[in-house]
Amino acid sequence: MANLEEVILVDERDHPIGFMEKIKAHELGLLHRAFSIFILNDEGEMLLQKRAKSKYHSGGLWTNACCSHPRGGETTISAAHRRLEEEMGFDTELQNAFEFIYRADLDKGLIEHEYDHVFVGNYSRPFVPNEQEVEDWKYIGLPELKAEIVHKPELFTPWFKIAFERLVTSGNE
Repeated sequence: MANLEEVILVDERDHPIGFMEKIKAHELGLLHRAFSIFILNDEGEMLLQKRAKSKYHSGGLWTNACCSHPRGGETTISAAHRRLEEEMGFDTELQNAFEFIYRADLDKGLIEHEYDHVFVGNYSRPFVPNEQEVEDWKYIGLPELKAEIVHKPELFTPWFKIAFERLVTSGNE
């Protein structure tokens, strides 16, 4: 059965202009609201997840701890907390770091065109990720992660590379 989840279509200033079924918005490359969550542990290492191969796009790629879309009537921060719990099996305090717009061609003929709200949090306790969402996960030091992105960029999602670069250059990590 097709996934009938909707995304919030927005303009370049993040003002809602409508709703569309998630897959259709990605097929057409329409700008929609999204969020990305970056989690650091007490040692300053970043939590990465490897997206499950069964995901509708970018399966098997490494990315930030969690990313998704708010639902209609749901604030972006509420959606971030909901999805962090659903995907990674924990919740923690999140701070808004920045927002950006990007567009990227993905696998399966899909286009990611998002107004992305980036949140940062800290978490160091044990957790159990959702196997249907997350194939693998790891904490990694920032210098090692920077080197991996430079040497093997194809292993990472497009939005992660953009947001990570902005995060580390802004000092928000």
